[in-house]
Amino acid sequence: MIFDKISNIDKYSFSQDIICFVKNINSDISLGRHQINKTDFANVETYLTKSHENCYFEAHKKFIDIQILLSGNERIDFTSKNLQVREDYNADRDIVFFENPEYQTNTVCLENGYFAVFEPGEAHKPQMNFEKYPAEVKKVVVKICVE
Repeated sequence: MIFDKISNIDKYSFSQDIICFVKNINSDISLGRHQINKTDFANVETYLTKSHENCYFEAHKKFIDIQILLSGNERIDFTSKNLQVREDYNADRDIVFFENPEYQTNTVCLENGYFAVFEPGEAHKPQMNFEKYPAEVKKVVVKICVE
């Protein structure tokens, strides 16, 4: 897992297409899917964050996630420990969901100006309230194909 400022994105080994896309994202970007190149794309969405109990860990096999918040704030938990599968891997959506563990996991607060990177297999639990109440967020998830 990587957590850093967007201004540092070019320090990582992403393609120039990805770096250019991330550096040029602004809050006016339209909702939906944005194709970046032949294999990589970004999903832009808005939603209300949820309570910790109503979110589950997820992981991917085919894509790296770069998660970027354009407005609001969101808690994301992550762990490198083994988790119990809640929903089997869905190849069409490239996602597997896990049960919430009993143990304490790591946490970051994602907010405007920062990004979080999750490699394939890295379990993460996004879309959670950072504070006690839900927050409306606008989020970009860049999906980088690794196959």
